[in-house]
Amino acid sequence: MRAETSRDDILFGELNLIQPLEGPRVSVDTILLAAASRVKRGDRVLELGCAHGAVLFILARKYPEAAAFEGLEIREDLVEMARENARLNGLDGRVHVSRGDLREIRKFYAAESFDVVLMNPPYNDPERSRVSPRSAKAVARHGTACSLADVFSAASFLLKPRGRFFLVLRAARAAEALTLLVQKALEPKRIRFVHPGPGKEASTFLLAAMKQGRGGLVVDPPLFITNESGNYTSELLASYRLESPPCL
Repeated sequence: MRAETSRDDILFGELNLIQPLEGPRVSVDTILLAAASRVKRGDRVLELGCAHGAVLFILARKYPEAAAFEGLEIREDLVEMARENARLNGLDGRVHVSRGDLREIRKFYAAESFDVVLMNPPYNDPERSRVSPRSAKAVARHGTACSLADVFSAASFLLKPRGRFFLVLRAARAAEALTLLVQKALEPKRIRFVHPGPGKEASTFLLAAMKQGRGGLVVDPPLFITNESGNYTSELLASYRLESPPCL
């Protein structure tokens, strides 16, 4: 039986999505990952762990000139939800979601078959954090279905040379992520830390890497969720609009 769901407008009504009441749900991270991803004409795009498809649907609307948008998701209920959302938003011909485990990526896709790969991986390392007793939350938050090394290995396998990888992750795991990316032939090219507000430590970061890219990392100015008055910043709000330029 499928978990309880809600049906919600996102991006000021550009999309209408069915999502689980207890998550994963569209969050600021969802919006920022979509806003950070750069897609070109003719690109084949894959999201690993795409959940109910929100990032893919945003990108499919924002980049109609791309060749294909695909998603891989391990939870069957979320795959069904993503397919329902594709029909609901008239994107079933543009976005295709399959069920599968990214640790077995070679079963599903050919090597070097995508131009862009992106993911919002589980935030926590299960060996360093208390794992949720609910299996769905454990998969989403603690990486019980995959590790960062698994994610980066899959992305490196999937990407063409000079293909782009986009990521959003907890700031505390930045050093770990940068080290693993280089080991997997994914050269970090741009990084941007996201702060809840001025004077507060970064909570997450956005990152762009390139398969077999040259060395050289650009650290972009920080992105603030709220300003000194506690209101959402204009830059954050711009990320919720399809016409906004990439924020990374």
